[in-house]
Amino acid sequence: MSHPARGAWIVWFVGLATYFVAVFHRSSLAVAGLVAADRFDISAAQLATFTMLQLLVYAAMQIPVGLLVDRFGSRAVLLTGTVVLTLAQAGFAFADSYSTALLARVFVGIGDAMTFICVLRLVNAWFAPGRVPVVTQLTGVIGQLGAIAAAVPMTWALSTLGWTWAYGVAASLGVVAAITGLVLLHDEPGTRTLRGPALSLGAVRASLASSWQHPGTRLGFWVHFTTQFAQTAFALLWGYPFLVKGEGLSPNVASALLTIMVVSLIAAGPVMGWFTARHPWQRSTLALAIVGAIATAWTVVLAWPGQAPLPVLVLLVMVVGLGGPGSVIGFDLGRTSNPVERLASATGIINQAGFVASLTVVVAIGAILDWRSGGGAGADYTPDAFRWAMSFQYVLWTLGVVQILRYRARGRAHALRLDPLARTRTAFQPS
Repeated sequence: MSHPARGAWIVWFVGLATYFVAVFHRSSLAVAGLVAADRFDISAAQLATFTMLQLLVYAAMQIPVGLLVDRFGSRAVLLTGTVVLTLAQAGFAFADSYSTALLARVFVGIGDAMTFICVLRLVNAWFAPGRVPVVTQLTGVIGQLGAIAAAVPMTWALSTLGWTWAYGVAASLGVVAAITGLVLLHDEPGTRTLRGPALSLGAVRASLASSWQHPGTRLGFWVHFTTQFAQTAFALLWGYPFLVKGEGLSPNVASALLTIMVVSLIAAGPVMGWFTARHPWQRSTLALAIVGAIATAWTVVLAWPGQAPLPVLVLLVMVVGLGGPGSVIGFDLGRTSNPVERLASATGIINQAGFVASLTVVVAIGAILDWRSGGGAGADYTPDAFRWAMSFQYVLWTLGVVQILRYRARGRAHALRLDPLARTRTAFQPS
């Protein structure tokens, strides 16, 4: 299929802008954690519940959203998600109680869940297969600029404008994204809205089972699970409090480090996209190397006597940032393991993995902080408490690495049965 270059880039840019807005809203609590704890008079565990519910809903929605995209097309689902996300963020701006704010974050999670899968489906529809890995990485990493916009600018907005105005102005971004998408988005060249066949419950089960049974899908699942959670938990909630309370940095320096993490993520993405396109047989090897680097960086910081020097913390955030583009490797594994008619569903299965892991880490860190700091609203989180809490990540790294090695062996054996020369190929066909 030939893809009109200008139309492909326009559609991609609009989808990317919408994903940027979703990442911004997803990450907008990262620098507001301490403000939210004071505004709603809540403990660390209650603060973690904001992100926990958001991630829980996001993860739970991945497979349903994948099925909706396969049925109704990316455009319809993406526009719906943008509207939900915008209304939810507006509700969060005006929330004056903990329960109301929690409800708003639930709908932030629902709207957020309806963005990335849609954009990936648009990439696969509009670009040639050889370009898909690089454009997918660019989508993931440039979209993370939304996290930068949720770091330093949101810190300024919260301190200058206050809670309601800061989040109210943020919500207005969704209005612009929705109008732009309504005018410019097309599901594929020559088709504004694409409809897939209606699926019975039995057909849905069969499609999901076929995707999950493929070892490539399972390998993608565990790659996403293992690479993403350190970066997500750090960016969404616990990085800022860790840097301020655990390492004694000023709020401005902590916000700057969160920005450095996103810059690292953006810089690494295209390189990883090039590598996965040129060396598909070594995609899981790259993922394992990323996990090893992140775990090593955390080991250095947590083992450092007293507060770690600023250069060491800069190195930490730069390495942790690699987990973002590293997790996108999981999607490429799913892409080459599934036919197009169940691509969105397989992507949903894989995408939920990292967020299930992130949810687990976010909740565990909050619970351990309360345990080590005495619990309750207003508890003072100590550096020792943060060392205990952040060490929980090693549990999931261990589990994930074991599973990656397990399904990498199965996936390679499967590929070699289908094609004895698969190890030397630079491209794979879905199987």
